[in-house]
Amino acid sequence: MNKIKVLLAEDEESLGMIVKESLESRNFMVLHAKNGEEAFTIFDNEKPDILVLDVMMPIKDGFTLAKEIRIKNKDIPIIFLTAKSQTSDVLEGFNNGGNDYLKKPFSMEELIVRIKSLLNRIEIKPNLEKIQIGNYFFDYTKQTLTFLEYTQQLTHRESQLLYHLFEKKNSILDRSFILNKLWGNDDFFNARSMDVFISKLRKKLKKDTNIKIINSRGFGYKLIC
Repeated sequence: MNKIKVLLAEDEESLGMIVKESLESRNFMVLHAKNGEEAFTIFDNEKPDILVLDVMMPIKDGFTLAKEIRIKNKDIPIIFLTAKSQTSDVLEGFNNGGNDYLKKPFSMEELIVRIKSLLNRIEIKPNLEKIQIGNYFFDYTKQTLTFLEYTQQLTHRESQLLYHLFEKKNSILDRSFILNKLWGNDDFFNARSMDVFISKLRKKLKKDTNIKIINSRGFGYKLIC
């Protein structure tokens, strides 16, 4: 069986070595970069299965690195390691293409659970490049939403969430299901994050008054179109 290839970008040398050795002892292959620029080069050359990125790094920070990686690969799972705990900081991570975050200090067991959880998820592979939602055209591959001549760019997370809402259009998309699938767990903090993303999608879909995203409190959301 091939080992899972993890790209770890962590500039704190002692922590980086601890994480690297701990993962390798559990049969992972670890590629360790000490700054964002080095990490991008390794990503480009080695094609890892998952990225574990420290947010605060020299030369290129984790958020900038994730944005650049998302241009080349929209689907590779990204976990951010961060000492920051403010809602705005974590939301910035999700906006830049992150799939999960882990606050420092963390246990190796928790990191491994997050890695396996992300890799075990079934990736969205829509058959249609363009999907009609009311009078909008949604291109999941390009992450765009077009109304007449007006095109908006979506983030990776917005695209994933909109696709799942469309799959269940006119029915309730279960809140716990989508939180576990896209955010990794359904805790209160992630639920707050999802509410913010729902609000963003509502604004981006407001040009068609027949489209609504309804909150079914305690159950989930429904895309009506």
